[in-house]
Amino acid sequence: MKRILILALATVFGTSFSWSQSLESIKTVVMLGQMDKAKTDFDKAAANPKFMGKAEAYLLKTAIYAGLSMTDQNRNTANGNALVTEADAAFEKYKTLEPEMAKFGEESIYQNGPINIYSNYYNQGLASYNEKKWNEAIPTLKKAISYSDFLIGKKLLPFTLDTNLLILTGVVGERAKNDEVTLSVYLKLASAGVSGPDFEGIYQYLVRSAFQKKDLATFEKIKTQGAGLYPNSDFFKLDRLDFAVGLVDDFNDKLQALNEVIASEPDNYKAHELRWAIIYDTLNSYEEGAVKPSNATELENVMLASMKKCSVIKPQEVKNFLFLGAYYVGRKEAANEARIKFADELQRKTKPGTKALPADIAKRDQLDKDYYQSLEPILDPYLSAAAIYSGKSQLDAREKQQYKNIAGYLAEIYETKKKRAPKDKPAEIAKWTAEEKKWNDVYESIK
Repeated sequence: MKRILILALATVFGTSFSWSQSLESIKTVVMLGQMDKAKTDFDKAAANPKFMGKAEAYLLKTAIYAGLSMTDQNRNTANGNALVTEADAAFEKYKTLEPEMAKFGEESIYQNGPINIYSNYYNQGLASYNEKKWNEAIPTLKKAISYSDFLIGKKLLPFTLDTNLLILTGVVGERAKNDEVTLSVYLKLASAGVSGPDFEGIYQYLVRSAFQKKDLATFEKIKTQGAGLYPNSDFFKLDRLDFAVGLVDDFNDKLQALNEVIASEPDNYKAHELRWAIIYDTLNSYEEGAVKPSNATELENVMLASMKKCSVIKPQEVKNFLFLGAYYVGRKEAANEARIKFADELQRKTKPGTKALPADIAKRDQLDKDYYQSLEPILDPYLSAAAIYSGKSQLDAREKQQYKNIAGYLAEIYETKKKRAPKDKPAEIAKWTAEEKKWNDVYESIK
């Protein structure tokens, strides 16, 4: 019985000594820089399951395979990339077998392993970048970042932030249109507060992305940070309304963004101003082949509501009344053109000595009515604008011309009202006559 026990112990110690002797001899070869021989010896030893049953065996494999991947013969080759893939897998296996990573911290020979893996993946990503293979570069750059974070944590890299790697990955992510990758690295750079002329685009990307995701808290935070780092940049002076209109090209998307702001901030002057402006440009497009939207009437009502709201929010801002009045003048001109055109047609098709058809007379009368009704909306905004101009002690050349134009329109409207007043109402005629004279006098007084 005693002899059996002695034999068993001898077997255990013999196996342990054999494993340790093999590992140490391979480590010696590695330290001598004979990496090809080290791989041959390691692969031979790895055929023994007991050898690979130890965590340190995977750490040794990491060092050998990663080192070989970065030799002049293997770097940036398919063989080198295959070697680093095995080295990476071996290092991951080591970490599961020895989570505390004691052996890694004890022996410097092993620390070169993840450093070489990091370098290899970085080089692979850079090569793909140079070849404009954006999607191909992403996996290897993500691997490089993972090892970079690990090595920085272990103080095995001479910096606390791998700025160049992160920027390279962000640029690749942008060009691959991979927002997830780009955000992950740009947020890391922004959190570190990197600055300088080359880094402004990082903060601009993050601001745009946050706005598009409707993450207004992050939008404001990064925009404020960017403004602090780049005080002379106009980009960070833009507000969310500028982004709402500027980041999308489609009219409906712009309008929806502005409607959302107005729904939550009904007195937001800029939102109303932008809303009526984009609707106005759409309804009055000069682009060739432009067609009015099918909901033009609905849009016009929204536009007029915002125009009027602007004049209420800022009653001393003359441009609000000018634009509103000018829009109504445009409608008046269109109504007048329509009635003149029909009157000409009616005259041509009605034979001398005959009466026009009842339907034609009704249409003519309706067009005349539409025209006279189109004059009324012009009065309020132009009277308000005129009051602002008359209250100014001095007007520049542009303001004088605007004031004169307004006075001319007002005189014309009151002249029309005078002519259409019933003959049996002299007080009304006198009222409109006085108004006509008043605005003609204002017109003549503006030099």
